[in-house]
Amino acid sequence: MKQSLRIWLDAARPKTLPLALVSILTGSVLAYSTHQFSLAVAVLAFVTATLLQILSNLANDYGDAVKGTDNEKRLGPLRAIQSGSVSLENMKQAIIINVVFTMIAGLTLVFYALDSLNSILAFIGLGVLAIIAAIAYTVGNKPYGYVGLGDVSVFIFFGLLGVAGTYFLHTGMVAPLLTLPAIGCGLLAVAVLNINNMRDIENDEECGKRTVAVRLGQKRAKQYHSILLVSAIAVFASYLLLQPGPWWVSLPFLLSVFITYKHGKAVWLAEQPAQIAPMLPVIVKCSLVTNLLFAGVVIVQTLIRV
Repeated sequence: MKQSLRIWLDAARPKTLPLALVSILTGSVLAYSTHQFSLAVAVLAFVTATLLQILSNLANDYGDAVKGTDNEKRLGPLRAIQSGSVSLENMKQAIIINVVFTMIAGLTLVFYALDSLNSILAFIGLGVLAIIAAIAYTVGNKPYGYVGLGDVSVFIFFGLLGVAGTYFLHTGMVAPLLTLPAIGCGLLAVAVLNINNMRDIENDEECGKRTVAVRLGQKRAKQYHSILLVSAIAVFASYLLLQPGPWWVSLPFLLSVFITYKHGKAVWLAEQPAQIAPMLPVIVKCSLVTNLLFAGVVIVQTLIRV
């Protein structure tokens, strides 16, 4: 029983879960800054986002196994099907079960948070799209992750929709300035995916998986990564500096500059894909810390204005 639980826990890839949670955190804190925060909405959004991320991880395990991308040349952690711990049929059943739980959590969130029929229908539609996107990344005859569209999907769902959608569920509205932190979240999420793709660049190219990293090549993928990091920090900082109140309140956010610079330098100096492999948890930590620092500054700015 314990062994089985451990296998499925590993298949869910818990180290990647902060990727989904940070956009919910940021959207919820921004709602708090308008004094319209709901703890119940935040919890339900966290649960739904977590289930969506797990769904994506399980579907990736299944899709890459079917296409042969998960093989002995891959540098990442051994996946459930690849290791022989889980069969294709069992993974397919797990994906179906996860979809059911995701739909239950999502519908509970939508009906709790929203009153307008139009808003409810719109969010149900977005939820269905999110489920399809999580599965279709590597599953199916023409998975979009194999043609280099994964970055776009991650940017939209873990950035723009994640932040703005969460904010709307709390407040019932959106604001133009939300675009800045939403873009920041999305760019850092893409940076996580880019590290994953740079790590597997050689094997992905051999298997016909044309990720952005494969299309760019290792050198330009590094340049792309630097642009993602710098742009993310810049838009987060811009939002904070545009808020009323003393500028020095934003100084703790500078810590994220040092963290991301250290990571970016290590990526730039890496000469082989194998040297990129240990950097995946590092970029996840960079994303989490940056969003936490941003959230902390927004909370302090809000308290000062009260």
